[in-house]
Amino acid sequence: MTVKAILEAKGHEVTTLGPNEKLSEAVRLLAEKRIGALVVTNGDRKIVGIISERDIVRMLGREGAAALDLPVRDAMTPKVNICNEHHTVNEVMEIMTRGRFRHLPVEKNGLLDGIISIGDVVKRRIEDVEREAESIRSYIATA
Repeated sequence: MTVKAILEAKGHEVTTLGPNEKLSEAVRLLAEKRIGALVVTNGDRKIVGIISERDIVRMLGREGAAALDLPVRDAMTPKVNICNEHHTVNEVMEIMTRGRFRHLPVEKNGLLDGIISIGDVVKRRIEDVEREAESIRSYIATA
């Protein structure tokens, strides 16, 4: 199973914001959309960073409430791990586990094409395991 299959099922929509937006806008979007991360772009769908709930909490811990007036670029992770539609579910799980993060932007031709979360990956992996188990049960029943 590949990232392409996940995106075909969930869609390519990604909530983004610019690096000069205030951190308070990132908080608002995360709460409104009920998501855990935002991809930071310059408006051209070129990925320049990612900001997660963890990044915001760290900044609040360091700067206090004044952090909400700082630009997103001050709290975002600028070196973003990405994947493409050809990555397998197992490869993506390895990337996320190694990097200890839960969201992975998908890039196509150098531009943002989607985002997958650990929830998307786990859901797909469970579906694969259930399908494999059913195939084995069918094989045994007909043998």
